[in-house]
Amino acid sequence: MGKIRNAASSVWRFYRDSFREMTWGRPLVWLILLKLFILFAVLRVFFFRPEYAGMTEEQKSEAVGDRLIQHADPPADTLTLFNP
Repeated sequence: MGKIRNAASSVWRFYRDSFREMTWGRPLVWLILLKLFILFAVLRVFFFRPEYAGMTEEQKSEAVGDRLIQHADPPADTLTLFNP
């Protein structure tokens, strides 16, 4: 356990000291944080809306089951292509 703690602290000190010595260290950290915020907060709001919001658990399970069945069964016309 002591070796892991020493390794983690040495890695932390390496990155901390590296960012302190850089002239662009602080703006770079803020840029990284802004990018993470955009990725996780903004994109989730606009592109990954919850489809099952407002449904009961039973309705959710039915909707998921129906979607799985739709994706599992190939369309009927594709089966005729392989039958001689």
